[in-house]
Amino acid sequence: MADGSARKSSLKPSSRKSFLLPSSVIIIVGIILALTYQSKLKPPPPKLCGSPGGPPITAPRIKLRDGRHLAYKEHGLPREKANRKIIFIHGSDCCRHDAVFATLLSPNLVEELGVYMVSFDRPGYCESDPHPNRTPQSLVSDIEELADQLSLGSKFYVLGYSMGGQAAWGCLKYIPHRLAGVTLVAPVVNYWWKNLPLNVSTEGFNLQQKRDQGAVRVAHYAPLLIYWWNTQKWFPGSSIANRDHSLLSQPDRDIISKLGSSRKPHWEEVRQQGIHESINRDMIVGFGNWEFDPIVLENPFLNNEGSVHLWQGDEDMLVPVTLQRYLAHKLPWVHYHEVPRSGHFFHFTKGVVDDIVKTLLTTNAEIKSV
Repeated sequence: MADGSARKSSLKPSSRKSFLLPSSVIIIVGIILALTYQSKLKPPPPKLCGSPGGPPITAPRIKLRDGRHLAYKEHGLPREKANRKIIFIHGSDCCRHDAVFATLLSPNLVEELGVYMVSFDRPGYCESDPHPNRTPQSLVSDIEELADQLSLGSKFYVLGYSMGGQAAWGCLKYIPHRLAGVTLVAPVVNYWWKNLPLNVSTEGFNLQQKRDQGAVRVAHYAPLLIYWWNTQKWFPGSSIANRDHSLLSQPDRDIISKLGSSRKPHWEEVRQQGIHESINRDMIVGFGNWEFDPIVLENPFLNNEGSVHLWQGDEDMLVPVTLQRYLAHKLPWVHYHEVPRSGHFFHFTKGVVDDIVKTLLTTNAEIKSV
């Protein structure tokens, strides 16, 4: 099903001007708009859960050191009976209910491997408090606090999907000593990571749809405009923000069509606190200036006590496969699994979740037994 080796991409040098020039246009237009439409550019305050007029609190939540609350949902075996504990990090426009790596995991595998999994609402989503000052590192701190307050032990597994994959890179950077293993599934790549060559980032950037190219540029160069950009009606904003599935690859459209409304019965809850501290904040952080670069990370499992896996569909229109191939080439300690004829939602295919989770939980054991 999957090709475990990284494929080389034919890349030609590209002029820095061709990739960065549009940013100057965005900034100039942004200044004009900011002066002209100040009232329309400022996002409304979030509707905090549990506040007067805000959404109700229905999920268990922990209180973080800074006073914010993080909502979570538990799956699989009870914590005290599980041998392996996984923290799942959801992607954009999702929440704790979207833990398909738990809900689609076969009961037999849950019992066989002793699996407990906890999913949580990232800040600003569903029932977790917003964090306007969120950074890649702050989200890792949230994850570590969640693990500690739920008594998951000194080490745990992390599984990050799409935009949640960026948090998984953060865990490898900031808390490698807490990790038993990590899996990234179609993780979003920041085109402005310092060690990502211009020709590689340009090729990947140009594989996006035009509307998403514009939204990503705004998020990076003019983040104060992103709320206006994704809510105005003059031209298309981000496809994720506008929930436009027409730009997806055919395999993804087929999966969405087959699942229908059963894929997201909680659709309205995801953005109930507002789009800005959820979708827009994801873009601002995900495509902003990071404190670290995943491309230069070192293997945290030098003694084969754990493993890192990256899974990617080769027809993903949201996260270009060429970028993952480059990452796999630069980080040979990452086990790369490329799934042919698949898009961003390939994990909904029957049996794939079992493959991904079993690979994460057993690879290091197989290495030790050799």
